[in-house]
Amino acid sequence: MFPTLIGIVTITFLIIQFVPGGPIDQMKSQLRGHSASISEAGGGAQKMSSIKQSEIDDTNLEQLKKIYNLDRPLWERYIRTFLWYSPTNSRDSFTKNFYNRDNWEGFLVLKFGDSFYRNKSVLELIKEKLPVSASLGITSFFITYIICIVLGISKAIRHETKYDTVTSLIVLIGYSIPGFVMGIFMIVFLGPGDGAIMHLIPLSGLTSAGSPGYEDWSLFKKTIDYLHHLAAPLFCFILGGFATLTMLTKNAILEETQKQYVLTAKAKGLPEKIILFKHILKNALIPLVTGFPTAFLAMFFAGSLLIEQIFTLDGLGLLSYQAVIQRDYPIVLGTLFIFSLMGLIGQLLTDMTYVLIDRRISFDESHG
Repeated sequence: MFPTLIGIVTITFLIIQFVPGGPIDQMKSQLRGHSASISEAGGGAQKMSSIKQSEIDDTNLEQLKKIYNLDRPLWERYIRTFLWYSPTNSRDSFTKNFYNRDNWEGFLVLKFGDSFYRNKSVLELIKEKLPVSASLGITSFFITYIICIVLGISKAIRHETKYDTVTSLIVLIGYSIPGFVMGIFMIVFLGPGDGAIMHLIPLSGLTSAGSPGYEDWSLFKKTIDYLHHLAAPLFCFILGGFATLTMLTKNAILEETQKQYVLTAKAKGLPEKIILFKHILKNALIPLVTGFPTAFLAMFFAGSLLIEQIFTLDGLGLLSYQAVIQRDYPIVLGTLFIFSLMGLIGQLLTDMTYVLIDRRISFDESHG
């Protein structure tokens, strides 16, 4: 896990160093009046907003590089990304400074720095955007898993019937329609615009916070309002997620029914329901259950740029996209580190779950 994580961040770090249009180039363009005002730029960049167009010289450029920590050599910036020791009080003893977390920086001590443009730390920004992405991720996760398992079991029981054909057609059509296309369709016909046939989709966000009297609403009314805002983006988010899990569940059950232990159970006269729910499902659902840890961690960071843009949701997908466009390196690298770490932990938990559920699986080297 550790070498993989270091490799992911290293490759991304090297790539962004050679991508044109870095923060210095963008700030120079903004100061020269070729793009939007930088009055919203955060941190030290705000100090530069008073520079006149004619005053962009080498001195100011050096000041910009210092603000963005680009005045240091490449190797130092790379090491600072992971771990760097820099005591702030030289009068204290080495032991005291060494064990003081404030004297350390880098991803390995969970310090991801501040955004170049938002005057906030990366962790603060993720905390702000996480509720939107987690709302979509958690809800879609449970809805998809429940529906797919139930639908997969029913399709396996009714294999090669009209029900099986119709449901397969429906889930495959949903799989073939991109979520953002359905989102545009819903906005045009059901959105808040004047040309919509019915006005069922709210204007933006996941709540009506900011509307007059919202703070005085009852908990029930706020819950209904939240579900009202969540319904359309959630539908688009999970539209294409049913086909894979449904067909995997169905095919796993059909494969198990052909095995010898099932034929033996039928020969003994066991009821079909006992064979299905006590014997077949125990083995057929192993691939779904073992993938649960990874999906569970991923659901908190689920984000879709296009769907968030269409429904005006300020989530992690939009944050990551804006960070890449603006060359906001702390956000790009910080979010990548967190997401990669969660993904690797999920894979580890998946491997452990395999062993816990199926004792026949072992990762030890076999001898003999």
